[in-house]
Amino acid sequence: MPIYKRLLKYLRPYIGKLVVAGACMFGVAILTASLAYLVKPALDDIFFEKNLNMLMLIPVVVASVYIVKGFCDFGQYYLMAFVGQSIIRDLRKDMFCKLEDMSVGFFVKHSTGELLSRMNNDVSMVQGALTSAITGVVRDTLTVISLIVVVFIRDSTLALIAMVVFPLAIYPLLNFGRRLKRYSRRMLVSLEDITERLNETITGIRIVKAFAMEDYERKRFSEVNENLFNAFMRRFKVRAMSNPVMETIGGFGVCAIVTYGGFQVINGESTQGTFFSFMAALVMLYEPIKRISDVNNTVQEGLSAGERIFALMDTEPDVKDAPGALPLGEISGKVELRNITFGYDSNPVIHDISLVVNPGEAIAVVGESGVGKSTLLDLVPRFYDPSGGSIEIDGIDVRSITQRSLREKIGIVTQQTILFDDTVRNNIAYGRPDLPLELVISAAKAAHAHDFIIAQPDGYDSLIGENGIKLSGGERQRLAIARALLKNPPILILDEATSNLDSDSEKTVQDALEALMKGRATLIVAHRLSTIQNVDRVYVMAHGRIVEQGSHAELLELNGEFARLYNLQFSKEPGNVK
Repeated sequence: MPIYKRLLKYLRPYIGKLVVAGACMFGVAILTASLAYLVKPALDDIFFEKNLNMLMLIPVVVASVYIVKGFCDFGQYYLMAFVGQSIIRDLRKDMFCKLEDMSVGFFVKHSTGELLSRMNNDVSMVQGALTSAITGVVRDTLTVISLIVVVFIRDSTLALIAMVVFPLAIYPLLNFGRRLKRYSRRMLVSLEDITERLNETITGIRIVKAFAMEDYERKRFSEVNENLFNAFMRRFKVRAMSNPVMETIGGFGVCAIVTYGGFQVINGESTQGTFFSFMAALVMLYEPIKRISDVNNTVQEGLSAGERIFALMDTEPDVKDAPGALPLGEISGKVELRNITFGYDSNPVIHDISLVVNPGEAIAVVGESGVGKSTLLDLVPRFYDPSGGSIEIDGIDVRSITQRSLREKIGIVTQQTILFDDTVRNNIAYGRPDLPLELVISAAKAAHAHDFIIAQPDGYDSLIGENGIKLSGGERQRLAIARALLKNPPILILDEATSNLDSDSEKTVQDALEALMKGRATLIVAHRLSTIQNVDRVYVMAHGRIVEQGSHAELLELNGEFARLYNLQFSKEPGNVK
């Protein structure tokens, strides 16, 4: 089973603790068997022979066995819990690192709910498969072997009768395991769905409220909730059936043993102590055998989760560093796109585009929604790779340099401002909490953010909530600009950075953007054409191609596509240019 072999690799760092836990399990097994073995002398010597010395000795021995067994039980439980939680920690860390390495396109194809479910639910099930399997297989197998030894010592004929039952239990055990694996996979898919529904509803609660769609969302949630309930119940049904089937099979064996053993005692061929010692060992056998059955169920569920986890872990990122890729050193910031072609899933959305922006220049890419403006700029930091053509920074193909060093040279401010549930200071100095506060304040002032920051209850130490929910749109945008200013990159990408702001906020943010753009090579995606009057060149896109280029004034004079877009925004009468 390759999946289980891969999972077992996560146990290797904890071999020492597993060995100690195994020793504790061995102790539990031997001491459990010794309790069954002591039943014969307890009955025969104390109750039938009335031996006073044994009356004084056996209780002390039994008490000592229970004390030592208790310590061993604690040791194996605690150590296995430690190993189990360590596995969860390590597996989640590896999954998170894998997600961090994935390209942007991966997150377009996989929903947030799916990824959260795999990170939480699947990993927990895998942990159970590993630690429960080891605990069950080692401890319970040792206990079963020890008790079987006692059973054969006490009465080999009865033991052989009892052993007939075990082969009968194998088929239902395997059948339950296969079914449980199948149902567990369905359950995990349902968990993904409900996690995704919760995530969408919570993050979009303003829209839900604004459209009075609470009842609609309740209905949608009820559907996935019902699916999850049904998936769980199918799983529980199989689990619930396994124990009664095993007990019934075991019950037939007990009936046969009691009948045969009773005849032996009645005929004087065995003592009561021998028979009850045998029965005690047999009864004690039931629990570890039942746990082994449960372990099989848990392992099948864990394998199901493991398959899903490793399917994610084995996914290769669409964008990777080339072998021998070198870090990008100091640059002036010239960006050139040569004959770029790109498409999602082999559907071209960008066709043979070329443009250039020199250090200190600002260029804008405009066009109707959906023509590929943002996608084009996403190619510069290698969020995606073009299917044709090349992108060069200072004459160096970006595919020959490391992604990390490339992105360190690029600052990005987007329409959808991403902030973290942290302090103002830590959002501006993202990833660099040790930066002096003076530098953070300087960046905030340049971004026209200092005044509203110091008006917050705790100033730069104020918490802004999830994605900056405690701030206005303009305030969030200015924090993002301050963050980009503090990074001080030679290349800047502005993707509709003011499109969602009112006029007052737009003016303030625009002033901050102009401070940010000074001395940098700036690429702008603009929806509001009034914001790009001072750029060096404007590239107009239509149907995935550049159809016009020139200055703002030149394109208006051309009276082509750009003029049409401009008129749609600023003219009351079509065809009149203001």
